[in-house]
Amino acid sequence: MENISEFVRRAAKEESFDLVGIARAERLDEESERLREWLSRGFHATMSWMENNFEKRADPRKILTDARSVISLGKNYYMPVNHEGGTAKISRYAWGDDYHVVIGKMLKRYAARLREKFPENKFLCYCDTGPVMDKACAQRAGIGWIGKHTNVINQEIGSWIFISEVITDLECDYDTPAVDHCGSCRECIDACPTQAIVEPYILDANRCISFLTIENRDSEIPVELASKFDNWVFGCDVCQDVCPWNKKFQTETDESSFSPREENLNLNAENIHQMTREDFSARFHQSPVKRAKFEGFQRNGNAILEYGMKNDKMLE
Repeated sequence: MENISEFVRRAAKEESFDLVGIARAERLDEESERLREWLSRGFHATMSWMENNFEKRADPRKILTDARSVISLGKNYYMPVNHEGGTAKISRYAWGDDYHVVIGKMLKRYAARLREKFPENKFLCYCDTGPVMDKACAQRAGIGWIGKHTNVINQEIGSWIFISEVITDLECDYDTPAVDHCGSCRECIDACPTQAIVEPYILDANRCISFLTIENRDSEIPVELASKFDNWVFGCDVCQDVCPWNKKFQTETDESSFSPREENLNLNAENIHQMTREDFSARFHQSPVKRAKFEGFQRNGNAILEYGMKNDKMLE
């Protein structure tokens, strides 16, 4: 007869999650101390919200008082498409529909099945939507380890993964935490265009192209950093592109919503410079790119237009 944990795992796979693992709901002592140190060094840049609800991040039982388990879920989003030379580059995770919406629907269906099966229990779902240390929970649940580039790496499908979780008062059988397999590799550290990975497993968001092009609200980007963007206008995939685990194990997602919109693969800086607010809203409807806002996206396009041109002249 199928036990609780077997049902939890089977239902997750039937709702199209590629990875599922279960960890005990307990205080994340080591992980929260590393987070505290990271925050104290100012590596979260202007993302002040990361300082909020620290105790909830440190302990899922502060979110759900009688929590016993954290179900971690992973969804592969890799599409085997490459950027063409000279195009304005958008990070792979934002090529298609907004993952918050896509994963949110999957979570809603999954939670409905859990509630139907266990009507006396509680289930709280998150996908980048609450004070949860999702990477730490994923590692504890055995989904994968946190690599030197700070992304979760799974031995079977690499690191192109959206992570979500369900916090519940269900008592489950727990998975073995994932073991780090980065070894002596430093491909991601050496390849980072702006040297944002200041130490293995430590990312300084102040220098990260993803932060600078998405969460950053400044009207200008420092020349030292903008001149190294290499045409990235929303996010950056360099550290994952060079990861040996991805080169060997990445596989195409089965979720068509993550397929690239053709117009997102053929942008150039001039397109962005000439784009109106209405163009932006229409082009990126239900897209993660809207997170940068119109002003930020134009700033990014203008940066690669200006500094890219300067770099070309330097090469003449």
